[in-house]
Amino acid sequence: MLLEKIHSPGDLKKLNREELNILADEIRGELIRTVSHNGGHLASNLGIVELTLALHRIFDLPEDKIIFDVGHQSYVHKMVTGRMERFHTLREYGGISGFPKRDESVYDCFETGHASTAISAALGLARARDYRKESYDVVAVVGDGALTGGMCYEALNDAGNSKTKLMVILNDNEMSIAPNVGALSAYLTRLRISAGWQRAKRRVRHLSQIPVVGKPLYRIIHGTKKLLKTVLVRDGDTGFFEALGFEYFGPINGHDLESLEQTLTQAKAHRGPCVIHVLTKKGFGYDKAEERPEAFHGTPPFYVETGDRIEMPNRPSCGHVMANTLAEMTEKDDRIVAITAAMKLGTGLDHYAEKYPDRLLDTGITEEHAATMAAGLAAGGMRPYLAVYSSFFQRCYDQMIHDVSMQKLSVTFLLDRSGIGGEDGQTHHGVFDFAETLPVPGMTVLAPCDSEELAAMLRWTLTRDGPCVIRYAKSGAPLEGREGIPEEFQDGKWNRIREGKDLTLLAAGSMVKRALDTRKLLLEDGLEAEVWNCSTVKPLDTEVLAAIGPDRTVFTLEEHMLTGGFGEYVTGECRKHGWTEPALCFAIDDRFIPHGDHERLMQEAGLTAPQIRERILKFFPCRQVKKEMRIKG
Repeated sequence: MLLEKIHSPGDLKKLNREELNILADEIRGELIRTVSHNGGHLASNLGIVELTLALHRIFDLPEDKIIFDVGHQSYVHKMVTGRMERFHTLREYGGISGFPKRDESVYDCFETGHASTAISAALGLARARDYRKESYDVVAVVGDGALTGGMCYEALNDAGNSKTKLMVILNDNEMSIAPNVGALSAYLTRLRISAGWQRAKRRVRHLSQIPVVGKPLYRIIHGTKKLLKTVLVRDGDTGFFEALGFEYFGPINGHDLESLEQTLTQAKAHRGPCVIHVLTKKGFGYDKAEERPEAFHGTPPFYVETGDRIEMPNRPSCGHVMANTLAEMTEKDDRIVAITAAMKLGTGLDHYAEKYPDRLLDTGITEEHAATMAAGLAAGGMRPYLAVYSSFFQRCYDQMIHDVSMQKLSVTFLLDRSGIGGEDGQTHHGVFDFAETLPVPGMTVLAPCDSEELAAMLRWTLTRDGPCVIRYAKSGAPLEGREGIPEEFQDGKWNRIREGKDLTLLAAGSMVKRALDTRKLLLEDGLEAEVWNCSTVKPLDTEVLAAIGPDRTVFTLEEHMLTGGFGEYVTGECRKHGWTEPALCFAIDDRFIPHGDHERLMQEAGLTAPQIRERILKFFPCRQVKKEMRIKG
């Protein structure tokens, strides 16, 4: 097996063309086997095999620098840079990451996990090279999806203006590969992005408005758009990248190693910024991923033969519940608009789109724009709901404050995947959102204990005005024994779901279940804990806090960073009024959590029920001694 003999990029340079094609097949087989077992990003990695091999053959890593935008398509890069023996540990706790990591390999020069950052980072590296009078090459590999993010254009504008030597590879997997990849290629690409082509597209769209014949005619012409490009656009139009100061190469077949290497060699000799336009196919080489690339973008373990997921959820996720509830609300209120930043499937809004396709706005990878656009919608009398992963919400922090909250606009931010995210690791843990939103004046911050409370919160948002954040975990499992939680949500009111005479557990969001599990364990030690579902994190339920007597020992629980979180917020409020302060706040300490199974990461953070029990027992010495005697006995 050739792949077993590849320990560094230098080994790739020794292979002939036939051996490289065999290696590409072996890599795809290993990708499918590993991701089918571990889960991960499959379609994008299958599509970038030949491009990655060509990059490592033409450039000299680690001296030269390659930055993969988003980074989820770096699996092949890892396999050919000395990590093949550990590739079976992909995304496992203690194994290799699904994203580039500087502390994992000298071949990973920059860490990426969110989109549209690679060109900015590459320009910084290129300028550092120039300041230090060094001579290495810098390459940013950027997908066409990432180009929907505004940061890319800021970087392109700066790089083109500066004339710094920099290479940007546009990995375009939305266009099909034309049969001719030669002299016509550069011309066709210019047509695709020219003003004339845009005018032609607008004219064609207007055809669909003609009665009877309009829509069929539009479909015919839209299906022959490649021909239209060559017929309707003038030769004199200038390409977008060239207008910004980049030399343009392409488009080229991203699955043709010879063409890739020839073009990369030419681009490497260019002394200024350049763009290489590469056409690839998502999921290339695995029919199931080719047919459904979105489903295999980020996938849990699956059966290779059928492509079916191994672990099918027994119940809808919180995202699905959110989408279905929002659809029910839209039926009664035509002000509602749902917004996503290129995460329709991940947030569950694909379910909403089935019923209300015209009420879902997908802005692309543009969290900042999406937040301010939501503010504009609210100012215009609509009720926007922006669904975004908690970790991606970090990107619209300024817009959340400046454009939404300062104007007291009724925008609801729905933060999916809050808490410890699991196998995707540091860049995808949603553990900073309390710290981002709690200090903002006028912001309501909610954390449902389960999907049923999430649905109740959503319905409640239509009864009030002003900005609101609802942060929730992925799991949609209903809380067992939720009799203390009313069917209709009441903001600012916490629910006592278990009584207890010895101590108090104030839990937010996903940690309510952990609090209940902890209570069961403490009963074995003779301690009764009362458990509160603190679903309104801001404003706090000050009546509950004021009523806690000085003889009670109080603990807070949250799946969030300690600094700036729920526990600190409660502590500050209690200190201000002289109320009983929490004895201990269970949260994540001041560090980044790695990747791995969610439960294993919760254990690393000290947030499992047995760990919480052990730390609580230290506040009750007599019970701790009795427990130790019982264990020894």
